Amino acid sequence: MTTEIISVVFAGVGGQGILLASEVTARAAMAAGYDVKTNEVHGMAQRGGSVIAQVRFGTAVPGPLVPPGGARVLASLERIEALRYAEYLAPGGLAVVSTQAVIPVTVSSGQAVYPADAEARLRRVFPRLLLVDAVAEATKLGQARAANLVILGAVAGELPLPAEAWTEAIRACVKPQHLEANLKAFAVGRALAAGGRG
Repeated sequence: MTTEIISVVFAGVGGQGILLASEVTARAAMAAGYDVKTNEVHGMAQRGGSVIAQVRFGTAVPGPLVPPGGARVLASLERIEALRYAEYLAPGGLAVVSTQAVIPVTVSSGQAVYPADAEARLRRVFPRLLLVDAVAEATKLGQARAANLVILGAVAGELPLPAEAWTEAIRACVKPQHLEANLKAFAVGRALAAGGRG
């Protein structure tokens, strides 16, 4: 077990499964014997608004809030949400970002413009960036909503948690009828990260 406090920040918009991804991570860390603290900010989650969840684990974790520059991994299910929360990522940390673009109400109503250069911005901001077409990968498995588990699988390779802890956590958090697809999605994410880690 590591004595370091390890922090992970999950970001996205309401309905993408951010809170499930953070719950699985917290349970996996607990299954591995760590002290775990979590924090969630739902915002306007029910309307597709910004959502952030923080998970911290170690032998003794003083509190749930990740300080700026304190996260080993920033995982985002939406491109611009990754940029919104970029300050949390530690120097040398890994950003795992879904290529999905979710157009907010302010853009669809003409009050704002979604950046056309989102991918270029991500590459400038994050020296270690893993871009994943999580929705496409999950759709191949017949479960588009499992995109969050594809991203989580990619995150898992950066964390000192054993495979069996992840499996136990997914089984505890996912409904039985969706379990097989979610386990497969997680495995796909792990494989993508292993092949493309920068």
